[in-house]
Amino acid sequence: MAKVLMITGDFTEDYETMVPFQTLLACGHEVAAACPGKAAGETVKTAIHDFEGDQTYTEKPGHIFALNATWAEIDAGAYDALVIPGGRAPEYLRLDESVLVAVRHFFDAGKPVAAICHGAQLLAAAGVLEGRTCSAYPACAPEVRAAGGTYAEIEVTEAVTDGTLVTAPAWPAHPAWLKQFMALL
Repeated sequence: MAKVLMITGDFTEDYETMVPFQTLLACGHEVAAACPGKAAGETVKTAIHDFEGDQTYTEKPGHIFALNATWAEIDAGAYDALVIPGGRAPEYLRLDESVLVAVRHFFDAGKPVAAICHGAQLLAAAGVLEGRTCSAYPACAPEVRAAGGTYAEIEVTEAVTDGTLVTAPAWPAHPAWLKQFMALL
């Protein structure tokens, strides 16, 4: 089974954090959920993003998610794969150079990476999208393109795999996204 690193942070999207974390564990994988500046046992707040007919998603308070790894102790080389949830966390996590170094490691080593929704912001900031096809929440399409990627305009329930990168627009794609990611594990 695979050792998976999940990079998350405050106001990560609730489903995009909880569902892959629990699903991967249930399938026998080891998942280390870590956040820069926080230690194992500390928590991050999540946000629930929903699609209720407005021009963009709505945001409501989510659950408290307990981290099980300490970011300062993370060695990306010790992990087989990476998961990047969406929500608002990627917006500020992309400002942390240690996060970008970790993301680049997985691409440089050819390891599987699953990013969903606003997780594409970390991919764009890390400079790993050049020549790749990437889905994301539609508001991130300009960032994917500016980073040299091809934005995949797919249904919100679909995912796309480009080599070792699996991406999806939002949590309604979990079945397709996780199925494609686990096929790479």
